[in-house]
Amino acid sequence: MTSPALDLLAAGGVRCARSFCTAPQCSPSRASLHTGFYPHAAGVLGLAHPPFGWRLSPAIPHMAQSLGASGYSTALVGMQHLVDRGSARELGYQEVLPVAPAYEEADASVALLRELSRGDAPFYLEVGFEEPHRPYDFGGAEPDSSRGVHVPEYLPDAPESRQDFGAFQGAIRQMDAGVGRILAGLDELGIGDSTLVVFATDHGAAMPRAKCTLYDPGIEVALLLRWPDGGLRGGRLISELVSNVDVTPTLLDALGISKAGSLQGRSFWPLLNGQPYTPRTEVFAEKTFHTYYEPMRAIRTDHQKLIVNFEISTRVDVPSDIRESPIYPLMLSQFDDVRPAIELYDLGSDRWEQRNLAGSAEYASIEEDLRQRLLDWMRLTRDPLLDGPVASPYYADTQAWLRAEA
Repeated sequence: MTSPALDLLAAGGVRCARSFCTAPQCSPSRASLHTGFYPHAAGVLGLAHPPFGWRLSPAIPHMAQSLGASGYSTALVGMQHLVDRGSARELGYQEVLPVAPAYEEADASVALLRELSRGDAPFYLEVGFEEPHRPYDFGGAEPDSSRGVHVPEYLPDAPESRQDFGAFQGAIRQMDAGVGRILAGLDELGIGDSTLVVFATDHGAAMPRAKCTLYDPGIEVALLLRWPDGGLRGGRLISELVSNVDVTPTLLDALGISKAGSLQGRSFWPLLNGQPYTPRTEVFAEKTFHTYYEPMRAIRTDHQKLIVNFEISTRVDVPSDIRESPIYPLMLSQFDDVRPAIELYDLGSDRWEQRNLAGSAEYASIEEDLRQRLLDWMRLTRDPLLDGPVASPYYADTQAWLRAEA
């Protein structure tokens, strides 16, 4: 994969090697990333765009709102996927520029940086790239196999897989070039070292058995941070477990904004700047809705994962964008089975989560421990699944229509 800009960012900052999202899909994961709350607590249990219509709870501030209230200038270039595109200012952005190919978003971002850096206020600029969402040729991106194509073992090693990953890598290369232009712009403006730069992805690749699943390929995400003037030593690899619900509290902590302690995520700023830090012993992930109701919750530790599926469905949900993959028809037979209610995996011996150990006598104590920890987390965060099935905004709207007086 060709990503020189991200390689440069990692070399000058910190790379989190075991970073996970709270949900394997856009809107719920972004809700955690930008608020420090789990999706079910933030009110975003599914996709934000029509006809799904999930929205952040009014009581949950977005990062842009929190920083704006602390005197920051706030701006968005590109995607945010938490409200309709025309409503992004509701999230606290004072300036909003549209989604475009990465090279256009990068130029728009550098122009904004030039303007923002002239002001007296500190600034928050968020850039949301469309790449590498499908279709992978967005903005003219061309496939890239210049450094070879590696097909992970949870997918078939077939010509269709290599074709799809080549296209995926081309979209990543185009996005990476946009990142490089922004980093160069920061240096040109003389603010590269004084600017805290964060690069994050919201969920795993749009491949079968990845996105929209709670398996590691669905919830493992990239997370890079760079801030030389803030004390972040470059070229570091962090191996501790990190969740994207921790990103907002970490940034607020780093910036000295006291709100960090009231969030559900936990700051790992002490880990980044060499202070005493107690590592996480687990991360949690969830899915309630995507294109339909599919409630599931998971706990992942260093070595095991427990997934609880609360409704009957096929073995793996395959959303519409993944059905566009030429890999999808090769795996149809794997998706026909009914998924088990409980899944337990030993990640040390079964990296790709193929052997379900739930109910095994050998793993009974581990299963019980993870069950109790997952339940404790659901209670602590007031997960609505504990009270029964969750209704969607679509259901509420349809019921309101049905009950309307003529």
